[in-house]
Amino acid sequence: MLFTEDLLHYVWKFRLFNRLNLRTVEGEPVEIFSAGMHNKDSGPDFHNARIRIGETVWAGNVELHLSSSAWQQHGHTDDKAYDNVILHVVYRDDAPVTLPNGRRLPTIELHDRIAPELYQRYHNLIFGQRVFIPCEANFSIVDELTMGNWLSRILVERLEKRSRAVLDALALNRGDWEETFYQFLAANFGFKVNALPFELLAKSLPQIILAKHKNNPLQIEALIFGQAGFLDEEFTDDYPHKLKTEYDFLRKKHSLTPVDRHLWKFMRMRPQNFPTIRLAQFAALIIKSNHLFSKVIEVKEIPSLRSLFADIEINEYWETHYRFDTISAQSSKKLGQASIDIILLNTMALFLFSYGKQHQQQYYISRSLKLLESLPRESNHIIDDFSNLGLKIQSAFETQALLELKNNYCDYKKCLNCSVGNKILKLT
Repeated sequence: MLFTEDLLHYVWKFRLFNRLNLRTVEGEPVEIFSAGMHNKDSGPDFHNARIRIGETVWAGNVELHLSSSAWQQHGHTDDKAYDNVILHVVYRDDAPVTLPNGRRLPTIELHDRIAPELYQRYHNLIFGQRVFIPCEANFSIVDELTMGNWLSRILVERLEKRSRAVLDALALNRGDWEETFYQFLAANFGFKVNALPFELLAKSLPQIILAKHKNNPLQIEALIFGQAGFLDEEFTDDYPHKLKTEYDFLRKKHSLTPVDRHLWKFMRMRPQNFPTIRLAQFAALIIKSNHLFSKVIEVKEIPSLRSLFADIEINEYWETHYRFDTISAQSSKKLGQASIDIILLNTMALFLFSYGKQHQQQYYISRSLKLLESLPRESNHIIDDFSNLGLKIQSAFETQALLELKNNYCDYKKCLNCSVGNKILKLT
């Protein structure tokens, strides 16, 4: 069976090998006080190890290879970065490593010191048959405390990665949190299907322009629909005709260039999710709330966050329309609870976390996590498959963490970097 260097790193890091009467290949006794810190960048594999070899206690770096001959093959002999290596840890010793000063590099061989059961469990994880995730056969034996702690950790990892996009956009917007929030909120109003045209719309229509017309709802709606590219034709109905008249004037006044209308997608969508309806809802939110991000930062209670979206009233024209000039049966076009939850999840929680990270204020990070705990679990095939493995999933806090686990650990078989995989591998 194949032995990998990743497994060798794992075995050394957690000292999962027989250390009784440990000696170098030349017979000197070895005692490990500290295995060192795992280095994921260039240079030796572990930094700042502390090891007794013979009668001397050494402090320095440790390099690992499947075979000792790899030292020469990788060019370490002439690389100054490896001058402070105090120990060479190998799976098999197949060739002596001599340093430039003529001294042989102290080396320990682990081939006969690793329990076969550990390797078999690793092989089953990485190379075994699976339907969903590598550890699905053993997933149920992982205790709730281990699972809960791991999900908390990788949720923060997920939010940290996603917050980088927020902070990059913030830099482009010269530190303007309101404008950055407005752009991300617009993209999330489009959900996955129309996120791009919504984002382009927001970037083409800065809030400073909308603020100049905050007391005129018709002009706000005209700017939103006009910049989206939906007012480039003649209309029969009075409402879109008024929007077009307003927009033609405002477009010249502010030197605006609309988004390409063909970017918007209607196909295979429920009419309630048509981009025209989402644009009407977005316009209603802009009319209701200026400086929305400031409100998000100030609001402490989650029900108050929901009310920012639950109480918006869109133009009555849309009660009987899904498109301009096409009448339909009357129905409410308010944002539904599920849509509000998605916006709270993808925009509110993310920005609270990003704001907390940027300003080094744990209070906002905690509010972000609390908000995710209050939101219902998401529903998709990944979450359903985890449920089928017996995992109890209650909130968006857990579903977001599980998506991170599946997409960035399980799919890449990073079992050695996963607390679930570690628990399974360490079973006795």
